[in-house]
This record gives sequence, structure tokens and C-alpha cells, in this order.
Amino acid sequence: MRRWLADAETVLANHSDRLNAINIFPVADGDTGTNLYHTVCAASAAAAEAPGNDVGTLLAAAGQAAMEDAWGNSGTLFAVFLDAFAASLAGHQRLSAPLLARALHRAQIRAWSALSEPVGGTMLSVLEAAADGAASVSGRAAHEDSNVALAAALDAVVEAALGAVVATETQLGVLTKARVVDAGGVGLLLVLAALRTAVLGEGIPEDTLETLHGFRVQDPHIHGDQPETQGVEIMCTITLSPLDAADLRRRLDEVGDSVIMSPVGAFDDVAGACRWRVHVHVTDPDSTLELIRTVGEPERLALTELRSDTPGSDGQPAEHFVEDTGRGRTA
Repeated sequence: MRRWLADAETVLANHSDRLNAINIFPVADGDTGTNLYHTVCAASAAAAEAPGNDVGTLLAAAGQAAMEDAWGNSGTLFAVFLDAFAASLAGHQRLSAPLLARALHRAQIRAWSALSEPVGGTMLSVLEAAADGAASVSGRAAHEDSNVALAAALDAVVEAALGAVVATETQLGVLTKARVVDAGGVGLLLVLAALRTAVLGEGIPEDTLETLHGFRVQDPHIHGDQPETQGVEIMCTITLSPLDAADLRRRLDEVGDSVIMSPVGAFDDVAGACRWRVHVHVTDPDSTLELIRTVGEPERLALTELRSDTPGSDGQPAEHFVEDTGRGRTA
């Protein structure tokens, strides 16, 4: 599991520019690769330091670190995925095909429920396909806990995820018009392929990735040609009761979009609350922060301007303005 997250960090570092180049949904701000990379870095660092051999405990630490330090919409969804994936592995020292299927199924449900308005043709569709792929293999092998069964399940996961990524181009109108696949979906595919690499030593060939529309190195930065994006992304962590969390989600749905809310860590029975990671896109950040502060004090607060930047001479998207009170991002 440590090798998985380290491999995912490496592969996202190698492909972040291309992920940024095709990032046009939900906003064309060209930062999906950057956001996924930095979020996975936080998870990988936590996994490297986590003691013991319980894969669930190790990945839970990685998932919570990712949640606390998530960047953007795609990073937050990855953190939700990893945190839920870990829950099914608690008490186990080895990944098996049935555990993989169970973990992906749980992650799929958690990811869809974390968004107020989940949309297909995105990371969600890729995760759903991966979970179905694992389930189609799990239980069919004579020795379902064997390495052979795990290898078959991982092959099915990556094959299904790749097919789902290709399908994203036809599932969202904005992707169809631009003739590109979903950037977040490709990012999740790379993360899942990194798991197969860690176990089997086999990743996705570069020539396969280059068949994805918009993903060749010589392809242009599609996001720079999209209509100008307006608004601000707000991310924070806040301690709330379940009732207050539901009320905050409802109120954020009224003033913004891309709302994601997911618990961070365990529920505190004594306090009757837990920590929540909050993500939202809004046009009026000041009033939204006032709204959030009516239910609690936000921590690890970050505001990022959403805009479609033209790539600089180095091929990287221009950096966004960031107001940061807790995660070390600078403009």
C-alpha cells in the first residue's frame, strides 16, 4: 500500500501537465493534475510514516491526511475515495480480490454521496466501473484469496476504468464538444493503475494513454480555449454535528455549486460531532464565509480564484491567487 501511493505520486507528477491541459469540467481552470498530485503527495507521506502492517489503518491515516490537505474538486474526491477504501480493509494485513471489490464498492457509494449534485462522465463513473470490474471477478476464482485472483481483479479494474474514461467524452456535452476525455477520470485511472503496478509490476503503456483524446504531449492545452470561468473555490475543515452539517450543505447548495462535504475521521460521541471537509465554488466568497461561520469556525481555509489561464512558456497553467490559512499554498 505504501508502494501504491508512492507510485501514484510519481505517475501523477509525470502526467500532471496533460491532466491540467484537458481540465474543462466542472470548471476550465486547468489544475486537475496539480490538485491530484499534491493531494496524493499528502497521502503518500502519511502512509510512509504510518506504523504497523494493518493495511486498513495505514490507508486510513493516508486518507485523513489527504482529506485535511486536499486540493480542489478532484483532490477532494480522491481523498473521499481513499478514506472509504481504507475502511473495508481494517484488520487485514494483505489485499485480496474480495477485499478489493468490497473497498471499491464502499468508495463508490461514499464518493457519490459526498457530492450534492453528482454527475456522470467524471471520476464518479470511472470509480463505478472499477468497482463493477472488481466485483465481476471476485468470487469466481476457486481460490479467491490467492494472488492469481487478485491479479485478475486488478486487471479487470484497470480495464473497466480505462473503458469508462474513454466513455466520458460522450457523456458530458462540454467534453464531446472539445473532443477530450475527463481529466479527473484519467487521474483516477492512473491511481488505480498504480495499484496494479505496485502489486504486479505492470502499469498502463504510454501508447495506450496517448489514445485518449487530448492526452498526447503534442496536443494543445484545451482548457485555455474555454469560456472564461468566474468565481472562487472555498475549501475548509469544520467541526459540526450531523444536523448542522446537513443544514450547511443545504445552504451551500443554494449559493454555490460543486459542493462536496465528507467526514474526516471518526464521529465523537461525547461532543456529538465530527470534522467535515467542505468544498464549494461560489461567486461571493465573503458572504459564503459568513454563512459557514454561522455554524462553526473553519480551519485550514483556502480560497482559490477560478479562472481559465493561458499556459505560460513552460507549458504550465498560470498559478491562481490563493488565500491560505493552513495548508501552505502560495501564489
